[in-house]
Parts: sequence; C-alpha cells; structure tokens
Amino acid sequence: MNDADVSKQIEQMVRFIRQEAEEKANEISVAADEEFNIEKLQLVEAEKKKIKQEYERKEKQVEIRRKIEYSMQLNASRIKVLQAQDDLVNSMKEAAAKELLHVSHHHHTYKHLLKELIVQSLLRLKEPEVLLRCRENDLKLVNSVLHSAKHEYAEKANVYPPEIVVDNYVFLPAAPNHQHSHGPFCSGGIVMASRDGKIVCENTLDARLDVVFRKKLPEIRKVLFGQVAA
Repeated sequence: MNDADVSKQIEQMVRFIRQEAEEKANEISVAADEEFNIEKLQLVEAEKKKIKQEYERKEKQVEIRRKIEYSMQLNASRIKVLQAQDDLVNSMKEAAAKELLHVSHHHHTYKHLLKELIVQSLLRLKEPEVLLRCRENDLKLVNSVLHSAKHEYAEKANVYPPEIVVDNYVFLPAAPNHQHSHGPFCSGGIVMASRDGKIVCENTLDARLDVVFRKKLPEIRKVLFGQVAA
C-alpha cells in the first residue's frame, strides 16, 4: 500500500470519526434539549399546581370569612328580633302592673279579694298559728275580713279556726307614687308566714302577676309572635 492509499484510508477514518462525533454531539444536544424541556415542563406544572393550591386556599378563606360574617349578621338580626319581642312582652307586663294599682281603689271588690287571698294562703300553709302582713292602708280592711276568712278556711279544711296575728309594726310597701316610684312597692294583697317564719306564702297582687305571667308566657308569645318560646 503506497502513501496515497494510506493517506486516503486515514482521511476516510477521520471523516468517519468526525461524523460519529457530530452524530453523538447531536444526540447529546437533542437529549439535553428534551431533558431541559421535560424539567421546564415539570417546573411549570409544579408552579401552576402551587398557584392553584394557593388560590384554592385563599378562596376557601374568603368563603369561611363570608360564612362567619353572614352568621354574625344573622345572629345580630335574631338578637334584635328577640330583644324587640322581649320589650313588647315586658311592656305588656308593665301595663298589667299599672292596672293592678287600680284594684285597691274599688273598696268592695278589693275587700272581697283580700278575704279570698287570706283563705287561699291559709289553705297553702295549713298552720294553726300564722303571721299576716299587709300594707298599712289595708290594715282596716284586713281586720274587717279576718274573722270570716279564718272560719271559711276552717270549714274548707275541716280544722279549728287558726290564730292569725296581724303585724301592726312591719307593713308591706305602699303602692308607687310620684315621690317614690323607684323603691320597693306593693299593689295590694298580703304575705302570710308560719309563726317560726320557715314557711312563707307571698300572696300580693304583684307576686300573683309574676306567677301568672311566667305560666302564660308561652301562650302570650304564641299569640303575639305565632310561635311557642323554648
């Protein structure tokens, strides 16, 4: 093999090596591009996912805040409604309490009522000796019905007439007036207790109004507001 053939063979080998190198370089470049694109796509997808999660988190926070605000507004509205209902009910009770003040002005009717209250109190206590308190300005009326009241009780309870001691020193508060409108007051009626003071029957008009009002409150609310209070 002469020099020309050797040179030609070497040249062919160089071209072959160069071609292989170029092909290999192209493969590496393509693989690098693909790897870069895949990594870039993964990063983009990861960021998109992160953004989506952040958006969902903030959206959830906004929804929770909206529900809390709605609940607070709803509760505030309910409280206003309940307050308005309570105000109306209380105004009715106050109006009834004012009407009680006129009961003692009707002499004959009030005298009969005092007797009934005394008999009822005796039936509740069932004591042979009792202490009775009334308003100072009712003292004369109370004494005038005392005898018939205790005998009526004795007949109903089938017992001896009890001893009733009327307290002539300590009286129930008077009815309210312009000078004393904020202190303790009593619209009428009596308070009776056993002699040892352990059993007390408060049978004033004001106490009876409180009892009746508490018992009838569900019915009152139903008539006024169309529902029975819980």
